[in-house]
Amino acid sequence: MSAHCQLTGAEPGFGNSISHSHRRTSRRFDPNIQRKRYWLPSEGRYVRLTLSARAIKAIDAIGVEAAVARIRARGVKV
Repeated sequence: MSAHCQLTGAEPGFGNSISHSHRRTSRRFDPNIQRKRYWLPSEGRYVRLTLSARAIKAIDAIGVEAAVARIRARGVKV
């Protein structure tokens, strides 16, 4: 599963792990990505979205119809 959010566009950040001796090694900061299924009443079907935890809270606030409209405006196929 790709670590990208369809709604917010959140993707991994990169940085370094720093040990006690201050050696640096590469690491990745992944967003909290979940796959969630929503009922889309206007199309009479379910849509499965790959979302960050923050985007799930946003959908609870704005509604699934508005969220799908924003996803499609970003050019992502739903």
